[in-house]
Amino acid sequence: MDTRLEGRIVCITGASSGLGRATALRFAASGARIVCADLRQAAEPVETEIKQKYGDDRAIFVQVDVCEESQIEAMIKKTVEWAGRLDIICNYAGLATEAAHDPRQRLHETSTADLDKTLAINLRGVWICCKYAIIQMLAQEPLPENARGERTRGKIINAASMLGLVAIGGTPNYVPSKHAVVGLTKQIALDYAQDRIHANALCPGFIDTPLIASLVADPEAKKQLAAAHPWNSLGKSEDIADAALFLASDES
Repeated sequence: MDTRLEGRIVCITGASSGLGRATALRFAASGARIVCADLRQAAEPVETEIKQKYGDDRAIFVQVDVCEESQIEAMIKKTVEWAGRLDIICNYAGLATEAAHDPRQRLHETSTADLDKTLAINLRGVWICCKYAIIQMLAQEPLPENARGERTRGKIINAASMLGLVAIGGTPNYVPSKHAVVGLTKQIALDYAQDRIHANALCPGFIDTPLIASLVADPEAKKQLAAAHPWNSLGKSEDIADAALFLASDES
């Protein structure tokens, strides 16, 4: 039995599908209590699955629009009201407007509205989630000492992307937004190390989730996208959930 996150309180945005859902299930299996936050509740709610497997006190759903600062603040407040503290936040809510365009567009062909929407969710939303998570983490007592005698106040895990490190054709909104998340995570890690708050960004390649469903609807297009990866296949949500588990645990 995996108990690496036993009793830890975790808030995950974008928890209804994709990476968020896989991470919620993986963290719950490791003993965490999960706030499953999303704009919409899934047809088969992840919090219901967690409750059925591990107990009614192990998960709740909180509706949040990460474009709205007041809703993010309320999400953190609800987390603390439910569980008493916040130990880990996973900022996974995101979108790729380019996925809706076929063929993909270059910058001069892209609407400013698409840019604004991308930055509002992928960058501003993550920034604000980090802000209110940090406020709570600074206000609470650190966790008990781990095996190495260290006490942490909290952990932040942001969903960036391979495209936060490199570029690919036809993604003039997504690429800048994820580069910004990488930079934001570096800044938080530097500024709050003295407070024992950890910050990391995950930078996966293309993962077979609803985010890219329109890109891979055509089997040939999916094959071509997979071929762009050295492993010659798309990643799975569970792959990233395992990486997030390491970052959330005392092992990191």
